[in-house]
Amino acid sequence: VQLVESGGGLVQAGGSLRLSCAASRSIFSISAMGWYRQAPGKQRELVAVLASGGSTNYAQTIYADSVKGRFTISTDNAKNTVYLQMNSLKPEDTAVYYCYADHRRSDYWGQGTQVTVSS
Repeated sequence: VQLVESGGGLVQAGGSLRLSCAASRSIFSISAMGWYRQAPGKQRELVAVLASGGSTNYAQTIYADSVKGRFTISTDNAKNTVYLQMNSLKPEDTAVYYCYADHRRSDYWGQGTQVTVSS
């Protein structure tokens, strides 16, 4: 599975960005897809993930506590794309954001896209 991210950039605090992740295969065949992020000097952490639970639809959505109510993960199945809508951005959201997929018990990662939030 190849994952190609886009949509990062520089934004002021309180602003919004939308990240996109295009997968090389139908996302119906992928068990879980989502986003992680890694800030300088910190470990990579989960931001938001959709898990299918074995069904053809994503049955479970998981958000990090720090982004609940501000970030929304969604899919466009026709485009094999996962989105992360980020609102009310804070400086602490600054990080490299990575698209993630779990397919047949293997992990796949995108190349990462930088998000910088200025105060």
